[in-house]
Amino acid sequence: MLQLDFPNYSFRFKSNENKPLIFDEIRKKFVVLTPEEWVRQHVVQYLISEKNYPKSYINVEKQLLLNGTKKRYDVVVFNSDGSIQLIVECKAPSVRITQDAFDQIARYNLVTNATYLMVTNGLQHFYCQLDYEEERYQFLKKIPKFKT
Repeated sequence: MLQLDFPNYSFRFKSNENKPLIFDEIRKKFVVLTPEEWVRQHVVQYLISEKNYPKSYINVEKQLLLNGTKKRYDVVVFNSDGSIQLIVECKAPSVRITQDAFDQIARYNLVTNATYLMVTNGLQHFYCQLDYEEERYQFLKKIPKFKT
């Protein structure tokens, strides 16, 4: 797989019916290793290893209901009170980050009301912080580390 703009992490791999699989330690199972999954697994490791987010606060590929339509987010990090700290939208490295990706995560955030948003294709990363009182957002150079 392609080298991404993340630190190097150790992953567990196997093959099933000639399909490469990668172990997802959040979902606790092997999943098909697509280019987007490669990015998603790097994001999860980045959040755990570099940003100190507890594994128990991270959710991967869960369904949400948006205007009566079922959607799936890539990665969500919860706060201890159950509110959402961060939502991440992952794209394959070959997918350019465009306004469509920001529109997609903004739609998801209508339901999640996250404090931070991250959009990445593994090569480019965009972070922003939302201020709901002022109805503004601010792009950041990085997302903060987990605070207890």
